[in-house]
Amino acid sequence: MNAHSDGDRGAFGNPWLQLIIGVICMASVANLQYGWTLFVNPIDDKYHWGRTAIQVAFTLFVLVETWLIPVEGYLVDRFGPRWVVMGGSFLVAIAWSINSVASSLPVLYVAAAIGGVGTGCVYGTCVGNALKWFPGRRGLAAGITASGFGAGAAITIGPIATMIEASGYEHAFLMFGLIQGGIVFVMSWALEVAPASLQSAKVKANQTTYGYTPAEVLRSPCFWVMYLMFVLIAAGGLTMAASMAPIAKDFKIENELVELFGVSMPAVVFALKLNRIFDGVGRPFFGWVSDQIGREYTMAIAFILGAASLYVLSQSGTNPAVFVLVTAFYFGVYGEIFSLFPATQGDTFGAKYAASNAGMLYTAKGSGALLVPVAAALAKTNGWNTVFMIAMSFNLLAAVLALLVLKPLRARHFAASKASFAPGAPAVGDRRTT
Repeated sequence: MNAHSDGDRGAFGNPWLQLIIGVICMASVANLQYGWTLFVNPIDDKYHWGRTAIQVAFTLFVLVETWLIPVEGYLVDRFGPRWVVMGGSFLVAIAWSINSVASSLPVLYVAAAIGGVGTGCVYGTCVGNALKWFPGRRGLAAGITASGFGAGAAITIGPIATMIEASGYEHAFLMFGLIQGGIVFVMSWALEVAPASLQSAKVKANQTTYGYTPAEVLRSPCFWVMYLMFVLIAAGGLTMAASMAPIAKDFKIENELVELFGVSMPAVVFALKLNRIFDGVGRPFFGWVSDQIGREYTMAIAFILGAASLYVLSQSGTNPAVFVLVTAFYFGVYGEIFSLFPATQGDTFGAKYAASNAGMLYTAKGSGALLVPVAAALAKTNGWNTVFMIAMSFNLLAAVLALLVLKPLRARHFAASKASFAPGAPAVGDRRTT
């Protein structure tokens, strides 16, 4: 077991230091998801496997990354964050090294699965750790940590694109795989377990001090409503993340020069850079807003703004400047699901099993990824505007669920939890009802 009391914190046992370390780790694995789109067209140009078949690798990556996080979260809750992240560092390096020599789809898929396990080790650990170190500001802490994953690729999108152009995508896979894995390995040594006193600190009225076990969480309607909402939003966001380059190519604007803010770049590279920046800023921003006005209100605002941006993209996305700006705005409001949902589940179900419970909810991202190849096939037959309109509908449905279903459900959950688990509450039967 990797646990300690307040009196034996390590040299890095400070909440803000732990947050910074988590952000660095997250940024170092961000390219496995957000840099992927740069490789799709070069791989297809070389092997002619078809985009849909290549994007299956992306779906497998996301599925494995998300669906194994509950297991990795259990290991974190049991043994602490260091060893789980260290294992992830080796796996992400191995995954992209295999990608660099993959000459068949099965090998590409195996590499995607290995990368998914490694990224899940890093992502689930760092977000769960942040929730434990900042029980009173979970929205902000989860948002800052998730921003590393959202914005981390912004720094390296340009160098990866340049390396692919100059040396081939194979060289880019190998070099960046080794660099990313090496950084995570070094950072993993500094991760510490949050002291138990933080988990029992005084909390707000819309939080619980009781640590719901994963089995109890799975019996809660709150969890399943959040899961459905997460799937609805993630499906559109993952489709966009995996398909930026193909969308730009189909819109015939891939290499159109766009000049904004005194900078001129090809549309797809500019969009990818700006997307990562807006995504990274949006996660802590909306996390902070949710700490102030409430999780459900913040979700509804972000989901509606996302729907509006998808509508604009469907109408004017063939304009290179509009494509760059609107996709950036979309990712700025999309990425909040990776701060708001972990924070909401932490408030709802407590900190004791935060990593495990956040991991179970995060599997919704994997469920949403199942629709990415479907979207690629739909775009081929019906065009991208059809995909945009479906994603817009998903956003609006999730906004309605947040306000009219999740909010009253959570209110009843907190009332029941307070009555059942407050100090001195009678132990009558099974009180774990929500």
